[in-house]
Amino acid sequence: MSFTRVAVLGLGKVGHLAAELLSGAGFAVTGIDAREVSGCPFPVKTADLSDQDALRAILKDQEAVLSCLPYHLNIGVSTVAHGLGLHYFDLTEDVPTTQHIRELATTAKGIMAPQCGLAPGFVGIVGAHLAEQFEKVRSIRLRVGALPQNPTGLLGYAFNWSPEGVVNEYLNDCEVIEEGVHKSVSAMEWIETIYIDGVHLEAFTTSGGLGTMCETYAGRVENIDYKTMRYPGHVQLMNFFFHELLMRENREMAGKILTHAKPPVDEDVVYVHVAAEGWVEGQLKRREFVRAYYPLEIGGRRRTAIAWTTSASVVAVIEMVRGGALPAKGFLKQEEIPLTPYLATRTGNYYNIGHKGRNG
Repeated sequence: MSFTRVAVLGLGKVGHLAAELLSGAGFAVTGIDAREVSGCPFPVKTADLSDQDALRAILKDQEAVLSCLPYHLNIGVSTVAHGLGLHYFDLTEDVPTTQHIRELATTAKGIMAPQCGLAPGFVGIVGAHLAEQFEKVRSIRLRVGALPQNPTGLLGYAFNWSPEGVVNEYLNDCEVIEEGVHKSVSAMEWIETIYIDGVHLEAFTTSGGLGTMCETYAGRVENIDYKTMRYPGHVQLMNFFFHELLMRENREMAGKILTHAKPPVDEDVVYVHVAAEGWVEGQLKRREFVRAYYPLEIGGRRRTAIAWTTSASVVAVIEMVRGGALPAKGFLKQEEIPLTPYLATRTGNYYNIGHKGRNG
C-alpha cells in the first residue's frame, strides 16, 4: 500500500533531518512540535504532543507518523496512530513501549514499526544479514558507540543523544542469549576491549539495543548480546557515578548533571562493530561489519554522525514500506529487513558514503 503523507513528531536534530530526508524522498511531510519551529522546507504545526485528543485532530489527514519524541510519549502516539489506521514508525529503545506497540499491531490496519533507529534498528539489520551467511550460527555480537572524535576528560564522552535514553541504557537490565539460555543481565558489565581503525575502545552491556532479536533467534543461536562502546575508563567511572554515589536513585538529576558536564559536540563519530560466527560446510567462520561513520553534509548543512545515522535508518525503512519491499501491516521486526535493498534506498545509501574504515 503506497502512501505519501507522513507526519514527523518532534523536530529536534534527528526529527528535523528525518523530515528533510523524507521530503527529499518524495513524501509530503508535516512537521509537528510542541514549540514553534520556523525556517523548515515543509509545513510545521504546533501541538501538545502529550494530549491524545490534540494528536488525533492533527493526524487525522495523515497516512503515516514517525515519532522522534522521548520514548515515554510513544505509547500515546502509537495508540492514536493505531486508532486512525496509520503506519507508525519510531526510534524507541524502551522495551515496555515496544511491547505496547506489539499488542496494537495485532489489530493494526497499517504497519507498526518501532525501534527503527541505530540500535535497535540498523545494527540488527546488519546482524541478521551476517547470520544468514551461515548454515548454523554460533553467535551474533552487536556493538555501537556514538562518541566525540576528540574526547577530553576522564569520561571521554559528550551527550549527543538523549540523556534520558543514555541513563536508561546504563541502568536497565539487558536481554542476552548465553549458551542457548535467554536471560537478563545487569548493564555496564561483560567489559571487553575492541579496536576499530586502531582506536582503542571498551564495550559493555547496555539495555535495549537488541530489540526483538533474542526472541527471533531463541533456539537457533547460542550467544547474542549488545554492547555500547566507549573510550577506555568510561564504564568504571559511570559505575562509580550511578552505583557508589547512588545516582541511579534519581535518573532525572543524573541526566542533568551529565549533560551539564559533557554537552554535545559537532565533531562526533559513530562506531559500528557487528560480528557473527558460525559454520559453513563444516568449517567455523567469522563475518564482520565494521564501520566508523562521520558527520556528513546533507541539504547544504553539516549533520552530526549520530543525527544522520539515526535519521537515515528510519527513513530507509519508510521508503521500503512505501515501495512494497516490506509488509504494509502488522508488527515489523528490524531483523526481518533485508540489508541489501535497505542500503539501496535513496536514504539508506548514506550508509554507503558516510563511513571511513575497513569493510567487513
